[in-house]
Amino acid sequence: MPPTPSTPKQMPFNKYAPFVPITLADRTWPDQVIDTAPLWCSVDLRDGNQALIDPMDPSRKLKMFTELVAMGFKEIEIGFPSASQPDFDFLRQLIEDDLIPDDVWIQVLVQCRPELIARTFEGLRSAPRAIVHFYNSTNPLQREVVFGLDQEQIKQIAVTGATLCKEHEAALPDRADGSATEIRYEYSPESFTLTEPDYAIEVCEAVMDVIAPTPDDPIILNLPATVECYSPNVYGDVIEWFGRTIRDRTSVLISLHPHNDRGCAVAAAEFGVMAGADRVEGTLFGNGERTGNVDLVNLAMNLFMNGVDPKLDISDIDALRRTAEYCNRLPVSPRHPYVGDLVYTAFSGSHQDAIKKGLDALDATRDATSGEYPKFAVPYLPIDPKHVGRTYEAVIRVNSQSGKGGVAYVMKTEHGFDLPRRLQIEFSKTIQNITEDSGTEITPGVMWEAFQAEYMPSTPTMKLRSHELHSTSGDDGAMTTIQVQLEVDGSAHSLYGRGDGPVEAFVAALTAEFGGSVGGDFDVLDYAEHAIGQGSDARAVAYLETVDGNGNVRWGLGTDPSITTASLRAVLAAFERQRR
Repeated sequence: MPPTPSTPKQMPFNKYAPFVPITLADRTWPDQVIDTAPLWCSVDLRDGNQALIDPMDPSRKLKMFTELVAMGFKEIEIGFPSASQPDFDFLRQLIEDDLIPDDVWIQVLVQCRPELIARTFEGLRSAPRAIVHFYNSTNPLQREVVFGLDQEQIKQIAVTGATLCKEHEAALPDRADGSATEIRYEYSPESFTLTEPDYAIEVCEAVMDVIAPTPDDPIILNLPATVECYSPNVYGDVIEWFGRTIRDRTSVLISLHPHNDRGCAVAAAEFGVMAGADRVEGTLFGNGERTGNVDLVNLAMNLFMNGVDPKLDISDIDALRRTAEYCNRLPVSPRHPYVGDLVYTAFSGSHQDAIKKGLDALDATRDATSGEYPKFAVPYLPIDPKHVGRTYEAVIRVNSQSGKGGVAYVMKTEHGFDLPRRLQIEFSKTIQNITEDSGTEITPGVMWEAFQAEYMPSTPTMKLRSHELHSTSGDDGAMTTIQVQLEVDGSAHSLYGRGDGPVEAFVAALTAEFGGSVGGDFDVLDYAEHAIGQGSDARAVAYLETVDGNGNVRWGLGTDPSITTASLRAVLAAFERQRR
């Protein structure tokens, strides 16, 4: 009798409503293609740091900063120096120890409060260059619940903040070499995505009246999705509308700061760039408040896989992950795009088989001189793992859901054995039995032990001690005779046989001596061989598919520096498996 149908408990969905601040009927962003990377700004040391259970200590901060510089970030928000002594001290360390490269702008965040602005500029003394990022909350909920101020009063906070910044900039002393500290400005109407769009424009343009940006010295207007509150397509509409509406667009860099509350930050950022945004702020692997900031590595790699230069060095993605995990003291998920332990891994048998065939086909396109292929195209792999410092060895892992393709790939890449297709099928059944019994995946080491036990036992019952071959040619064709010395169950046996070649002659000798143990007949169905290694270390591997008088099909395998001896060992191994 089937279970009673279940009725899910109804969620209080009526407490919420979709948020669509504007409807842009003539939107153009869906037709755009991103063909160049936006300006990147890392906020790992500020937004990411403030979201940590244990904030970074000085050594972790410096390691993260150094990693970001090495990746190619030209704008790095290094902290909130007016809010904490550690952030202030880190700012001073970067300046006093001359740790800021000539092409990097450090960015400092500050609320529009007089004492905090003063402290920020105190920290910037002698800096070569810096972006001063000032902000205040503008959305209705913050205005009414937190501050109890109306729109005009909130706008005045932003204007006052801009005015104070300009005054403190003018008062900055020259650097030791006589040059002035170069200052650029960024303004954020915090919670932009919850702010009325017309009012956000009004506040931003009031700030622009004070900062007086030009095309050569633009202001960064950062539009934070402080809480991700609507779908990515609506975000695209809002960003396109903002770019159309803001005055003096050539004097403005539109910057995005998406959070991931809806799990759509990457899509929202991409739609925002398609809609005309110039710049994106985010973190490595999406660390940040609540569900995190947008993942800049994910965004950059999405460009890369579409043939666009990401303008960031992600060639050793595991090293970046190690740095992020060390500095943040938070793990990166094994399923995280591009970097997780399992993202270049296939467990499904059909996927494994497709990847193996795709890799083989890719190898066939490589240039004979350079070893390079023209374009990467392998089923189920969006990029070549080698381009981010990963290897093919981790591509395929084997569990109870795996098929012959996965088994064959591991045996070839880990151990050098290129199994014939029907041997793949036979051996994969052995592996499936092991994984079904264990309920987990099987490592290459355990797979190798199973393969040796089945096809290369350490103590076989039939051992080839020596052999002597003679070949003759006549009117009836070539003929080979073989004299073989075997040890069978500890006893010596001398065998003689004739055939068209060494394999046929040895089969005849075995059948004549031990045929009864395999139903009287013993025939070869298929044969394959290849070499493992090169030079003096090379070994031949021979595979033999056989059938006995009872219709049982078994494979045998033999290895030896000599291909002839390897073939004879394969015959003997198959015969022994038929006798079991």
